Amino acid sequence: MSTLVHAIRLLGSASVDSDRGDSWALFDDGRVAATGTSGTPPRADETVDGGGGCLVPGFIDIHGHGGGGAGFDNGPEAIAAARAIHRAHGTTRAVLSLITAPIDVLAARVSMVADLCDADPTILGSHLEGPFLDPGHKGAHTESLLRAPDAASVDRLLEAGRGTIRQVTLAPERPGAFEAIHRFVEAGVKVAVGHTDADAETTRRAFDAGATLLTHAFNAMPGIHHRAPGPVVPALRDHRVTLEVIADGVHVDLELIATLFAVAGDRIALITDAMAAAGSQDGRYDLGGLAVQVTDGVARLEQGGAIAGSTLTQDVALRNVASAGVPLEVVAHALGAQPAHAIGRDDLGRLDIGALADAVLLNDDLTVRRVWVAGRDL
Repeated sequence: MSTLVHAIRLLGSASVDSDRGDSWALFDDGRVAATGTSGTPPRADETVDGGGGCLVPGFIDIHGHGGGGAGFDNGPEAIAAARAIHRAHGTTRAVLSLITAPIDVLAARVSMVADLCDADPTILGSHLEGPFLDPGHKGAHTESLLRAPDAASVDRLLEAGRGTIRQVTLAPERPGAFEAIHRFVEAGVKVAVGHTDADAETTRRAFDAGATLLTHAFNAMPGIHHRAPGPVVPALRDHRVTLEVIADGVHVDLELIATLFAVAGDRIALITDAMAAAGSQDGRYDLGGLAVQVTDGVARLEQGGAIAGSTLTQDVALRNVASAGVPLEVVAHALGAQPAHAIGRDDLGRLDIGALADAVLLNDDLTVRRVWVAGRDL
């Protein structure tokens, strides 16, 4: 079935001026078949009047833990429920982040995600956020399960993932970290610096060793001090590095996020880091075996009060960042093309002719009106 979406601003297409409000896009056989502006667009089985709204590439979340009351660690049914919530908010494809657990448990979960990848191409693989983290910056991870990386554990996880582990977060100051970086990179896994006490020099060394991501910039790491710049400054200055940012206005101030975009806007990947309460209600939840209380949409550990992920969806992130003055086309890049690039999927996150027809139609107020995955309306 073919679908024509017209009377839109079209973002994410190199051949169409994103400032035009009279653009159109034709989806056919799961892909973008044609794009254009004004004139008489081609016929299609279905025609959608965009009403002057924006058509943007489907959002890609490379770091999230769940939603709709369900967590990605809790099996296929929970994953399906959580993904449905995020799809409704425009996230067409996602990497499933797995919280720290014993190596055998993590290996089983990574294997489960690998099975799901075979059946569902919108699941892009897994992200291991732990256990190779700094206990002093553990966030919502069980401290007793954190450990330095060793070759046997790394190989066990890689074997279980069968090529579907997309990224791993680790603290480069931990013993064996640089050997682990080399092993993960050799296996095609993107390495992220995060949950770390690393200084700027150690962070630079990690990037030179092959790390190409910074996990949720500013969170669970030293901040920027004028005599101790920490991990964020080396990431901002290194063109090889993508910086994850949680734009809920709680994890990082929106004015600071706008400043990050001013410095390295084409290398920002907006993530949700969402836990089970995203798209759900306040209350008590579990994250990696830790009790979490969500109040007014903010998730914190019951013991210690640390922020425990977010309740963010990517459409809200888009509106938040746009409200801080970042141009919409730049925000759309940070929700689509850049996260896709960060995990080595440059075929995603764009609406050029021939690309997969993953798209989100936004109203004038930037709320989600319709979502397509491979040309199929959800």
